[in-house]
This record gives sequence, structure tokens and C-alpha cells, in this order.
Amino acid sequence: MPLVGTGAIVAPAAHAGHGVGAFNVIQLEHAQAIVAGAEDAGAPVILQISENAARYHGGLGAIGLATLAVARAARVPVAVHLDHATDDDLVHEAVELGFTSVMYDASVLPYEENVRATEAITAHCHAAGVWVEAELGEVGGKDGVHAPGVRTDPGQAAAFVAATGVDALAVAVGTAHAMLTRDAALDFGLIRKLRTAVPVPLVLHGSSGVADEELTAAVGHGMTKVNLATHLNRVFTTAAREVLAGDPSLVDTRRYLGAGRAAMAGEVTRLLGVLKAAEASVPSGR
Repeated sequence: MPLVGTGAIVAPAAHAGHGVGAFNVIQLEHAQAIVAGAEDAGAPVILQISENAARYHGGLGAIGLATLAVARAARVPVAVHLDHATDDDLVHEAVELGFTSVMYDASVLPYEENVRATEAITAHCHAAGVWVEAELGEVGGKDGVHAPGVRTDPGQAAAFVAATGVDALAVAVGTAHAMLTRDAALDFGLIRKLRTAVPVPLVLHGSSGVADEELTAAVGHGMTKVNLATHLNRVFTTAAREVLAGDPSLVDTRRYLGAGRAAMAGEVTRLLGVLKAAEASVPSGR
């Protein structure tokens, strides 16, 4: 199955009323695990590389090209997405490398500046056939702060999408990034209002902090693209740590990274089932 456009995965899911998993890649093993898990689930998936991950690797090129190669060899539809980019040059590089979408995050700017910056990036990406996600409101966690006052306003969200032309919108509805516990309290009423007001698919960031049943409910109320990173990293690291603890003399990195990869693949398969579970209870075309 060749690399596909992100819109080709997200749009049908939004119409059918089920969720799409968008999982973050840090090492090559992450990309391999996510695709293996998606193949076992028989479901499409989005591989995401964040600006922070690109910085860790000293640039986007090496990890980006490796991830694209994994996507192109997959047996299910796979898209490759640049996540949480604040640097215009990094967005341009992702487009040149062949990424199928970018998430441009100017949410920390005042509203009018966010609109101007996002509109310019969207025009550049659309000229290359690249799908664009943006953020309105502030999904907390990176700075340790997440207050109810920063949640996304439905009217402003609709105006923002109209002004910028973005293809999807990440909204603040009660999650936070980098949560190690799965007890985030989502505002389902706000999700419904946003789904009614906003004409493009909605994106849930910080989903690692959301329990399975809440993820299914979030999709049922109107979320489509669901981003997870920290939870899968914990699964990977736990498996690797167990192998290392069982053999203090182990030096072959393939032994413990392989265990992490296998554990992560299994969790990806399970999570994709959780996201699809809402499909039967949501009217088509919601």
C-alpha cells in the first residue's frame, strides 16, 4: 500500500464517525511498531514526527526519510505528518521531503497573528498538495498549565477555519500533553458544539491522558484525529526496561528495542480498535 495523503485517511473517518490514530515517531522502531500494529488492526494510521523529535535527531531529514520509507512499505494506508511545528522553515522542509501533512502551531500568538501566520503556511502547503492542521485554544501540559479559560471557543474556531483555510483543527477540550495518568476530564458538551460549528475534522491532542472509554466517547461526540505519544512511549519503555532488568549483562540493543517495538505494536492495534468502536453508534455524515 503506497504512502497516502492525510486527507484520504481523515475525511472518510470523519464521514463514517470513527477515529483515526495519529501516533508519534521518535526512533525508527516507533515507526515500525505503529505500522505493524496498524497492519494487524487492518486500519489506516498516521505517523507523526514532532518538531521536538526533529530537534533530537539534529534535523528532520534522517528520521523523516526513514519514516517515509516505512510508510511506503506498509500494507495499510499510512500518512506521514509533521506535528506541532512552530518553525516555518521546518514546515517547508517537511513539504519538500514528501510529508503528506503538517500541524502548524501558532496558538501561543494573539488571535489575529495566529490567523495571519497560519493562513500563509496553509497557502504554501496547499500549493504543494499538503494537508494542514492548526490549533486554536491551548492544549496544556508542555508548560504544566492547563486552565479552563484557554479552551477553544466554537464561534472563534469557525471564524479561524474560514479565515485560514486549514483542513483540520486541534481544539482544547480538557486534555494536556505528556500525561502519565489516563484521567483527563473531557468537555463533551464543548466537543459537540465545536463539531456543529466547525466544518473541518477536529483533532484531540494530549490523548495519552484519556481513558479508553473516554476516547471512544470523544470520537462519538465529534473528534476524528486522535494524537497519542506519551502512552505509547510508556508501553515501549516498560517492555525494554523489563528485558534489561532480566539480563544485566545485555548489550545488544536489538534485544530490548525489539521488545519495546513488539509491545508498542500490540498497543497500537488495541488502541485503533478503541477509536473505531464509536463508529457503530454515530450516524453517518455527522
